[in-house]
Amino acid sequence: MKIMRKMLLVVTTAFLLTTVFAGCSKSTNDPKPSTPKNSNVSTDEKPADVWQLGSSDLEFSAYAHYGWLDLPAKMEDVPFWKYLKENKKVNIKTIAAQGNHSQLMTTMMADDDLPDMIFGNRYDPDIMRLYEAGKLVALDDYMEKYPNLKKWLDTKSADMLRFPDGKLYQFPNWYTSRPNGSAGYVVNKKIYKELGSPTLETMDQLYDYLVKVKEKYGEEVIPYEADRAVDGQGVGLIYTGFKENAYYRSLNGNTLAVVDEANNKLASLFTDPAFHESQKFVSKLYREKLISQDMFTITDRGPVQEKLMSGRVAVFGSSDPMPYASAAHLALSKEDPEAGYFMIWPFHKAGLDKNKIYPGGYDLLGWNVNVITTAAKDPEKIFAFLDYITGPEGMVIQYYGPEGGNWNGLDENEQPILTDQYNAKEVSEIQAANNPVMIAGNTAYIDPAKMKFELAKPVEERNWLARYQESVTWKTHIDQTALATHLTPDPGTELADTSVNVLDIFLQTLSASSTAKSDEEVDKILDQAEKDAQALGYNELLEWRTERWLENKKMLGQ
Repeated sequence: MKIMRKMLLVVTTAFLLTTVFAGCSKSTNDPKPSTPKNSNVSTDEKPADVWQLGSSDLEFSAYAHYGWLDLPAKMEDVPFWKYLKENKKVNIKTIAAQGNHSQLMTTMMADDDLPDMIFGNRYDPDIMRLYEAGKLVALDDYMEKYPNLKKWLDTKSADMLRFPDGKLYQFPNWYTSRPNGSAGYVVNKKIYKELGSPTLETMDQLYDYLVKVKEKYGEEVIPYEADRAVDGQGVGLIYTGFKENAYYRSLNGNTLAVVDEANNKLASLFTDPAFHESQKFVSKLYREKLISQDMFTITDRGPVQEKLMSGRVAVFGSSDPMPYASAAHLALSKEDPEAGYFMIWPFHKAGLDKNKIYPGGYDLLGWNVNVITTAAKDPEKIFAFLDYITGPEGMVIQYYGPEGGNWNGLDENEQPILTDQYNAKEVSEIQAANNPVMIAGNTAYIDPAKMKFELAKPVEERNWLARYQESVTWKTHIDQTALATHLTPDPGTELADTSVNVLDIFLQTLSASSTAKSDEEVDKILDQAEKDAQALGYNELLEWRTERWLENKKMLGQ
C-alpha cells in the first residue's frame, strides 16, 4: 500500500541502494541560503494568510528520483490525481527518468534546471548535494502554518530529519508512530491446495515445498520468485530467517552492517554466520532451479507482476509484496474463486523462535521523502499540497475514493464514516491504483482508520491488504529507525567513497554467492569480500556508523 513501504522501506517498509555520482563537491556544514526562486515568500517573516488547496490553480513539476519508478505521465491515469486535477485545480507535470535517474539528476543539477518537487530516497547523496548547493526550500515556517504534518509527525522524528543547519527540508512518506510495513512471503493459493496444503513454517519446509512445485509443474511455474534480487530484496528476506532479531536493513546499501549486541556495535555483514548460511540456502535453490533464474537481471517489477498476474509463481518474497500480490489476487480470484494469493508467517530456520524473525523493519521517519527545490515558483503551495495529502481528507480519498461513495464524512476521531454502499472490492482496486502516487503517506492516521472497519468483519471478508497487515506483517517488523538514519557519509568525503566501494563489493558478492556452485564456494566468495572491503576501509566505516547508531538510539531513548 505504499511506495517502498518498507522501503521502504522501505523502506520501508523500505530496501533501496543508491549510487554516488562523480564530480561531487566537498561536504560543508555551512550551506548556502535556500531562498525560493521567483518567490515572494520570506523564510524570516510568516505570511498572515494560509493558502487553501483548490482555492486557485497550482501547477508544478515533479520527479521521482528512482531507477524503478516514474510518476504517472498523466494525472488522469491515477484516480487520486485525477480527483485532484478535477476538484482541487492541481496540474502536475511529471518528469520521467525512464531508468536513467542517475544521469538525469546529474544533468539537471549541472544545468541548474531542477524540477519543482523531487520524490526520492532520503538517504540518497543527491538530496544532500542539493541542500549543500542551496537548492532546497526549508519547510519549518510552512509546517507551522499548515496543520497536518505538524500534528501527525512525532517531534523526535522531525528532529531526526533535520539537516546540519537545524532546518527541515524533507517531507516524509509513510512516517509512523507504530509498527508497520509489508515485507514477507506470499503463497499461490491454488498451487498450495493442489499440493495438499502442507505446513510451511521452517526453511526446510520451504525447500521441500519448492521441490514439490518443480516436480509437479516443471517450468510452467516459478517455485520461488525473489523480488528485486538485484537490490537484495527477495534474497534479504531469507537472510532474516536464519537469525533471531536479524535486521533486513543490514543488507541496505546505506547500512551494510549487522548489530553485534554483545559488544554494542555494528559489525561486518560478510563475516556474519547467518549471512553465510542464508546465502548457501539461496545458492542451493538457484542450483536446483527452485528460484527465479533471471532474478539478477530484472530491474523493474513489470516482469514480476506479469508472472504474479498469470498465477505462475508459487511463493513470492518481497520487501513490499502487497500492492502486486493483492492486484494479482483480485484478478485471479475474479476468474476462479479457488485462485489467488495469501500471506504466511515468515519462514525461519528450525530451532529458532518464529516470533523473533523479522523479514522487514519499520522506520518512524517512513521511507521516502519529498523535497521542494528553489526552482519552485510557489513552494508554499506545494507544501500545502503535500500537507493535504498527508491529512485525513487526502488519505481517505486515496484509500476509499471521493466522499459520497464508500464513505461520508469523518467521525470525532477524524476517521472516515463508511456508508452502506461500501464496496470492499472497489476499495481494494482504488488502493492498488493509487499506490504509485502515495508520496506523502501518513501511517499513523490511515492504519487505525482502516482497521476500525476491517476488524469488525469476519476474517474471510476483510480487505486483502488489511487482513494480512493486521495478522502478519505488522507483527513481524522490527523498529529500525536507529539503524536507518544518519548512517550515510556526506558526499565528497573519504568515508563516502568507502561506502560506495563497499556497496559495489556487496552487490557483486550478493549475485556471485547467490549463484555459487557449492557451499564451499559461497564461503570463499564471502571471505574474499571481507578482505576486499577491509582493504578499502570497511572497518573505519563501521566504526563511524556505530557512533551515529548509538547517537540515534540515545536520541530515541532506546
